[in-house]
Amino acid sequence: MEKRNLTIIFLITLMAVMGVASITPAFPSIIRHFNISPPQVTKLIIVFTFPGIFLAPVVGILADHWGRKTILLPSLLLFGLAGTGCFFTKDWEILLILRFFQGIGAASLGSLNVTLIGDLFSGEKRTEVMGFNASILSVGTAAYPFIGGALAMAGWQYPFLLPFLAIPTALLAIFYLKNPEPGKPQKLKDYLRRTWKNINKKTVWGLFIINVLLFVVLYGAYLSYFPQLMEERFGATALQIGLFMSGFSLVTAITSSQLKRINSRVTPKAQLNISFMLYLVSMLILSVASEWWHLIIPLITFGLAHGMLIPGIQTLLVGFAPLSERAGFMSINSMVLRLGQTFGPLFIGLFYTLGGTEIAFAGGAIVSLVMLVVSRFMVKI
Repeated sequence: MEKRNLTIIFLITLMAVMGVASITPAFPSIIRHFNISPPQVTKLIIVFTFPGIFLAPVVGILADHWGRKTILLPSLLLFGLAGTGCFFTKDWEILLILRFFQGIGAASLGSLNVTLIGDLFSGEKRTEVMGFNASILSVGTAAYPFIGGALAMAGWQYPFLLPFLAIPTALLAIFYLKNPEPGKPQKLKDYLRRTWKNINKKTVWGLFIINVLLFVVLYGAYLSYFPQLMEERFGATALQIGLFMSGFSLVTAITSSQLKRINSRVTPKAQLNISFMLYLVSMLILSVASEWWHLIIPLITFGLAHGMLIPGIQTLLVGFAPLSERAGFMSINSMVLRLGQTFGPLFIGLFYTLGGTEIAFAGGAIVSLVMLVVSRFMVKI
């Protein structure tokens, strides 16, 4: 049963990261097809992540009240149907609307997968499974750019066929996912009071702020402007862009799979600080890269940072709440992530307007430095 549960959780994780990673290699093609600017194409990210800012806390509360599967299944179905619908439209406005509804379906996926791990495992086993889950996440973010880039060679719309996979994932969850569900629902007032008590801690707020900034770097700088950088400076095709982005995610996957071993040698606080420094190095190099081989160092440093930071923060946060409030607590984290995902492209876009991709990645470096400062003064672990 454990193996079956893990398989389904990992499939949910793969759906959670599909919505952006699979389409970014097609951005240059989309820009040309719709005759839009690079900042405009990032609306495909913004409208997708925006619903999660408001819906993530709601679906978290409902998952604690009604049960995990009751929220998970319609979310997967909506994600799959709206996402696949993007393939069939030729209108920019309709494409954005479908992405918005796909984002509604995605709002719960990134928190419920981690919530389920917290429900099913504890102690060192939880840390180990979190590492494996982050590794699976990274395998997805490694494979999707390559697959999306290959599909985009046939046409900009073909990467939008991938969300259909969420529908069979939903069917598997209906019949085979066996997870503990919260007991008798608490009174809403008591539930909110207990959840707020779990959240209102300096270290938790520090980790939330870091998560916002982390996704400003990931979605605002890397996912939004790395494809543009490769086309502008190196004349890269969608497939070549996907291959390089897959390389970064492969390093992340390998690093995350070794989280248990890393934890035995490096303290969680040191892992955070090392990650921020690696992000800083990668952003600075990308801002000035002028040869293909210049991309190797940021590919490795960004992957190492991501591989340590994502599962590390998730493991720390999931331990702050009991099962009865865990979905609500982790949904606040999901909301925080959506803030970074949504406003990251807008924020880094301001740097892009000042000086193109060079200044955009310089903006990412500044955000990386701010993460280090937040960790120093707010995170006590």
